[in-house]
Parts: sequence; C-alpha cells; structure tokens
Amino acid sequence: MKIILSISLLFFVTFFSHAQQQALQGWHLKDQKTTGYYGISLDKAYHFLAEKKLKSTPVIVAILDDGIDTSHEDLQKVLWVNPKEIPGNGLDDDGNGYADDVHGWNFLGNPDGRNVQSNSSEWIRVYWRFKAKYEGISIDTGLLSREQKYEYALWQKARSGVVGKGMNETELNNLRTYLANAFFCDSTLKSNFAGSEFTAKQLAAYKPADKMEKDLKEFFLEVFKQFSTPGITNTFVIDELQQYVTGEVRRASGDKFPPEDNRREITGDDEKLEANRWYGNANISNGALMHGSHLAGIVGANRSNGIGMEGIADNVQIMMVRTSAEGDEYDKDIASGIRYAVDNGAKVINMSFGKSLSPDKKMIDDAIKYAVAKDVLLVQAAGNSKRNIDAFDNFPNPKYLLTDTMATNWITVGASDAGGLAASFSNYGAKLVNLFAPGVAIYSTIPGGNKYMSWDG
Repeated sequence: MKIILSISLLFFVTFFSHAQQQALQGWHLKDQKTTGYYGISLDKAYHFLAEKKLKSTPVIVAILDDGIDTSHEDLQKVLWVNPKEIPGNGLDDDGNGYADDVHGWNFLGNPDGRNVQSNSSEWIRVYWRFKAKYEGISIDTGLLSREQKYEYALWQKARSGVVGKGMNETELNNLRTYLANAFFCDSTLKSNFAGSEFTAKQLAAYKPADKMEKDLKEFFLEVFKQFSTPGITNTFVIDELQQYVTGEVRRASGDKFPPEDNRREITGDDEKLEANRWYGNANISNGALMHGSHLAGIVGANRSNGIGMEGIADNVQIMMVRTSAEGDEYDKDIASGIRYAVDNGAKVINMSFGKSLSPDKKMIDDAIKYAVAKDVLLVQAAGNSKRNIDAFDNFPNPKYLLTDTMATNWITVGASDAGGLAASFSNYGAKLVNLFAPGVAIYSTIPGGNKYMSWDG
C-alpha cells in the first residue's frame, strides 16, 4: 500500500491541537513564585482558607457539554445526586419533569434510548432555515423591524460562509485518502500494543518488524504531529480525524443540500419553540464524553482518593447536562440546559463551547436572565479561534440581543499557558473577556476506563 506521508490539507486548527509547550502534569494548580509555572496557586488558596478557619460548603456546578464518564474512578464520588429521584425506575419521582435524572439530564436523547450523536454546522442550518425567505428577493432593510434586520443580517452572514466555501472534490478525495491511510496504519500497528492503544512516544520507541511496518510507523508519527498536545492516543487521533473529514464533507455540500440533522426526529422537539423544555433522557454517559469528562475532572476530580489527579474544588457536586454532540449546539438545547441547571440547584454553570451564529439568541437570553434572577453564575469559554471577540461574534455571550445591556452574573475566560501568556489559540477581547486562566496541556480525566490525558482548550 502506498503511504502518503504529507498532505497540506490537514493543517486544520482545532482547540486540541495547539499545545505550546510540554508542561508538568497539573501545572495549572501550581504557584508561579515557587515552581515557575503560572498556575492558580491552589495550595496557597487552601492554606489561606485553613488559616482563616474558613470551611467550604457544597456547591453544585452544572457542566453543559457532551456527557460524562460516570464510572471514572476520579469522578464517581463527585457527581451530583438528585436526592428525590429513585434511579432506574423510569418515573419522575421528584416531579421536575425529568424521569430518572439522578446525575443530570441529556437534552439530546429520547425516552426510547436513542441519542443524537452529531449535529450539523450552525452556518448551514441558518442558511437553509431562511433561504426560501431571502434568496433572490430584493429586501428594503429600511422597512424591517430590528428583529427582522437581525434575522436578515444573520442569513446574509450564513450565506457568505456557506456558498462556495467548501473543499472541491479533488481536495475531499485527498482528505479521504489520508484518512483511509491513517485507518490502515492504525489497524495494523495497534495489535503490537497493549490494549490496542499507543501514544506518539510509544510508537517512536517501537521497533518495526519489516519495511512495511517501518513505513506505517513513519506515516502515523506524521499524523500524530498534527496534534501537538502530549499524551494523546491513536484512538483519539483517529476519532478526531474522522470527525474532521465528516465535517469537511458536509461543508462542501452545505449550499447544495439541507443539513441531515436527526435532532428533531430523535428528541421529538421543535428547536424553534421555547416553551417545551421537557424532552430528552437521563443518559448523560452517551456520546463522545471526552470534553465533558475532561472538564469535570478539572473542576472537581476527587481530591482525597490519592489516585489519578486532583480537581480544583474540594466540595463540589458535578451536574452533567448534555447539550453538545459533534457539530454545533442548538440554541434551544443551551437554553433548556441553563434552565434545568438553575431549577435543580446549580450555583455555577460552565459552558465551554461557542459558535459564530445564534438564530434563537433571545431564547438563550431569556434563560440567562432566569439564571441571573436566581443568582447563578454563568462561566463561558472565550473560544479557540484566535479572534478578538469584541469585534467578531462568539455565542453564547452576555450581551442581550439588540441592546447594549450585559448579563451581570457572567464571566468569560480566555486560555493562558504555563508561561503566563495568552494561549496561541485563545480568543481575547478587552470588553468581553474578563480574565485568562490555564488552558494549555491541562491534565485531567477522560472516558474509557479510568484514563487521564493532557488537553488544550
């Protein structure tokens, strides 16, 4: 088999592919003066609290993300438990509208057990949602209301980002060939490693049995170089490559065919109707789980079991609210997730995702106002597009639609590295980014059998 050793198309940018340096595991918790790492000085913080004889009280932190590995050794004991819900009986024991929501809720599921695994791009969804209304029609914007102007501008933006923007067929075929070669290398090499998994370091140390294995090794080492975060495995790389190729194929046909989302079919919910929030299922361990599990570990991995790693908070309960799948989140699911978290006792809501378009922003704004009224803090990642979000839209955000009013209980956080600088991939903004915190090569929990990995974001 001929191995393609390089391909310019694959220098894509994603939040996990920008590690700026090899850093000590757990550097984000360290103190700069004593270790040289610009971490959060967590030990000093705990020492200060102890000196002042201040004791923590339990805090429920809701994480809106792609799910969580509830069986992980460092997460099991820190999961939020709904005290009024009886696990597995199929009933809504506490009457909150969500049956068996013991540790949280999955807004991307159906009571019959089916779950949404992928969403399309919001760009393509918006383009097709308003195409019949605006395509080829002369619009006098002076006659439009403020809301209609927003909608029209939204569609124009989506159109500019969809029509003629995808790869051509030659580029797609090259990309498919690259992925096929990666699959072949992986399937051949992994039998030589325990558990069929290996890192770049382990592969580099592997001695090939023949020339073919040598070629396969060299090729896959090149694949690993596309992801410079240390410690990732072949399984992770293959999964992310596959997602990337799938996304590019969809993007290439984005202006030709409507998106094939199965969200409405599976959930039975109309994403444009705000009133219905009672859809989904209790399976928060369905989906990719990678991002949500990693975040959960950073926030609150067990600090007293002496294994794996330690989270930041020592008295936290993690509530997982599944709103994310491969692709862009729906505004409806974000809004429903915020309201669910607030109604079930969360005092902090973490949202580490973002997108450039928000067709139902008012729906999210209403949910944010609800959270603010209940004194709940919303924490949003600034994003990983190397952009000034004062000038480029990044949603969700604290600015209410068509006003200059900002949500008060909101913090937007950019990513910093171990040297105290903004991460090369991080968004920024003097007005909309409130602070920077460690976000490069952060060691934390991942799904699949009590595993850990360093990751950017």
